[in-house]
Amino acid sequence: MKFSLFAHMERVHESQRQTELYDEFLSLCKIADEGGMETIWTGEHHGMDFTIAPNPFLNLIDIAHQTKNVRLGTGTVVAPYWHPIKLAGEAAMTDIITGGRLELGIARGAYSFEYERMVPGGMDAWQAGECLREMIPALKGLWKGDHTQESKHYNFPKTTSSPKPLTEDGPPIWVAARDINSHEFALSQECNVQVTPLWQGLEEVESLISKYNEACAKFDKRTKIMILQHAYVANDEAELEQATRKLHEFYCYFGAWFKNERPISQGLVETLSQEEIDNHPFYKREDIRKDLMIGTSKQIIERLKYYEELGYDEFAYWSDSGMTRAEKETSLRRFIDEVMPAFN
Repeated sequence: MKFSLFAHMERVHESQRQTELYDEFLSLCKIADEGGMETIWTGEHHGMDFTIAPNPFLNLIDIAHQTKNVRLGTGTVVAPYWHPIKLAGEAAMTDIITGGRLELGIARGAYSFEYERMVPGGMDAWQAGECLREMIPALKGLWKGDHTQESKHYNFPKTTSSPKPLTEDGPPIWVAARDINSHEFALSQECNVQVTPLWQGLEEVESLISKYNEACAKFDKRTKIMILQHAYVANDEAELEQATRKLHEFYCYFGAWFKNERPISQGLVETLSQEEIDNHPFYKREDIRKDLMIGTSKQIIERLKYYEELGYDEFAYWSDSGMTRAEKETSLRRFIDEVMPAFN
């Protein structure tokens, strides 16, 4: 099993300075590179200080100049916010600048808040999925050259990506998948798969790999599958409780953004009261502790060994948590020093 870092700049309060958050983001990326992690992943979001990531290619190019070995992944770009010619060219240029280190993750997106603002007239998840399914063949065609696109959402005459990627045939493409149709689409296009159980437990982890294996059997091929999950490596009960408390709060804010019903001002959702967090009808603190990758090094190794047995090729350590920079750095170093050696 390979191990990667997934990170954004993240904040829920105006008191958190964005320049300091970027310094924190870079620090975590350098730790990941120096510690031998496989890839650094960062996503795409707009108008949301909860996850500040307006263009992952900008971040990845900056990281490329400050790291040596780690690969650099979009986790993910959101298909309906791009035109295929623009995405093909910018991804190719990023691949050139980073020396062929790009991994291109693509998703349909998740937040109605963003669909309402990024797509004229708005869009639902089904239409966004259609964009994803048209985007990937278009990218491959543009990188090959002289590609003509005639589809529902994208139509253009013969075009070649300018520039073309440094990586032959283009950088590896990863598809964010959940339902069986998404897994099957990824395999049909010979793409790797990213899955995210979010706050859900082991049953969801098992279900996602089962769908991937079903798709592999249908197309008689196997690519790679990566699981993305929040993680925190603790030394004692007090640290476990702190990590649980902060990640429970994180998911309460995630839910507020996802439902898109709470007032938003200056890129921040209206602050949740402690009572709202403690009594959330959906996210329960005890489930967060049980279902996320929160534990001592030994506990996390045991769980990751099971993931490896299930067939996962890569585990992405999701650092977004609302915790302090020192807490994030300490946990990541423990993961690198105490957990990863068990898989050498």
